[in-house]
Amino acid sequence: MFARLIQICSAFLFASALAASSPVFAGDDGIIAVKSAYPIGETIERLKRDIADKGIKFFDEIDQSKLAADAGITLRPSVLLIFGNPPLGTQFIMANANAGLDWPVRLLVYENEKREVWTAYTEFNWIARRHGIENRKDQFNMAPSVITSITSSIKTK
Repeated sequence: MFARLIQICSAFLFASALAASSPVFAGDDGIIAVKSAYPIGETIERLKRDIADKGIKFFDEIDQSKLAADAGITLRPSVLLIFGNPPLGTQFIMANANAGLDWPVRLLVYENEKREVWTAYTEFNWIARRHGIENRKDQFNMAPSVITSITSSIKTK
């Protein structure tokens, strides 16, 4: 019995350590954050290159910290990348026009107070629930593998 308790505690500690060291976090708010191993400029370039290499349409890059600076406000580095696959994304909008609030895909790249670089995006099944979309399961199941592949380009040096 004591040996079994030690095994369970060891497994729990290992899982906790693994979760604590994981560079990917998902919250109840539907946000998935992925820690980058690179400075913000290189992170953005790697993401954009990976998006292009996959043949995904890149729509825009919005430098939020520059917009803030233009308004006389200091903001840590924060850049919003907007991209997507129109044949896939329009499937969600066709299911519910309000899904256009979440499409195309938005990937936020930012630097936190510790000068760590992170990316954040909204989890796709959370988006489906938000908009009550139940008839596009195959499409919603494909989207996470694409964004996971894109963000994998910044996780290790």
